[in-house]
Parts: sequence; C-alpha cells; structure tokens
Amino acid sequence: MAELLLVRHAQASFGADNYDKLSDLGHRQSAQLGDWLRGTGWVPDRLITGTLARQAETLASMGFSATPEQHAGLNEYDFKDLLNARFGGDVPQMVLGDRKTHFRALRETILHWQEGGLPDASESWAEFSARVAAALRFVTQTEARRVLVVSSGGPIGQITSSVLNAPNPQMMELNLQLRNTSQSRFLFSSRGIGLTEFNAIPHLHPVAQAEMITHS
Repeated sequence: MAELLLVRHAQASFGADNYDKLSDLGHRQSAQLGDWLRGTGWVPDRLITGTLARQAETLASMGFSATPEQHAGLNEYDFKDLLNARFGGDVPQMVLGDRKTHFRALRETILHWQEGGLPDASESWAEFSARVAAALRFVTQTEARRVLVVSSGGPIGQITSSVLNAPNPQMMELNLQLRNTSQSRFLFSSRGIGLTEFNAIPHLHPVAQAEMITHS
C-alpha cells in the first residue's frame, strides 16, 4: 500500500490584513517538520499543495526542492466569506480579533453552513465537500508510494471525517483540533483508504519546542 502524509500548513498571520502568509514561527515550524521527516528517512516521491500561499510557503520551508503539483480542492473554505454571510457583512470586531471568540463563532457558522444555511456564501457546503473529495481522488490516484500533501484544517478535517464515514458535524470537531504542521497519515490502494495517525506533532514534542505548538 502507498502512504499519504497530510500536513496542515504552519502558523499563518492571524489578525493581520493578509492572513494568507506564514508568520516567522510558521517558517520555523515548517523547517522543524522537514528536518524531522528527513531524519526518519521519510522522503516523499510526490508533492502536492492547494493554491494558497500559506500552504506553498509551508512546503518550501520544509526544504523539499521538487516543484509541487497543486489542486484547489485542498484550499480552506473562505471563513471570512462565511462569517460575512452569517453576520450580513458586519462581523463583530471580537470575532475578527479575539481567538476564542473567533473560533467559537466559526464553529457555530460551519455547523449552520453544513445544514444548508448561509445561502449568500460564495461556496455551499455541498460544493466544498465535492471539491475536497475530488482532491482526495487526485492525490491517491497515483503510482507514487509516498505522497506529501500540504493543506488546511477544513479539508483535512473533511477528508478524515469522510474516510471514517463520520457525520458532517464531526468534520468541524476534527478541524478545530488540528495543530499547525500536524501530520495525519493514511494508507491507500485501489481497494480503499484508511487512517493510521491523526494530528501528530512528534517534531514539536520536546519541551524546548512547546512554544511552537499553535492552532491557527
């Protein structure tokens, strides 16, 4: 069987005008992960990211030199658009700037979206699910034996939930657990795909690296 290593991007720039770029810490997290993988002898023979800058920057800082493929199905849902749809374009400042308030509101918003709400959003839940499913087919229909994918919390949560045949709300519970540069591993073949590890951060476990563990 082949192995899929699904990595959540490193820490982005929460609260900045442009969220879609890594923080300095994010670059360090990425480098730590790349060094750890090479140290264990795990070298990918296929690289894939979404089309978001924070995903591409994560892979670049991991230190793998081959040019990655891209698939837009690995991109995050547009959380700003969903919040605007929920709050009629007037998102409370606490939701935008306070982490706990933001993620509480985001969870409530995604659950409502999954139930068919937010008709003014640019992407429906069904459309999001379909593009993530297409991305999973793309990354697993391959002769490669070790596939490294850098994506985001929403698609990783959705892929994991779908592999486990879990109900829709489970996607968001998994999404909110995912730490930056965490690894989720799957084994796949023409017969199917199975989860072997979720949200692992062995490269950040030493006490000296505790301050490097982040969720956004």
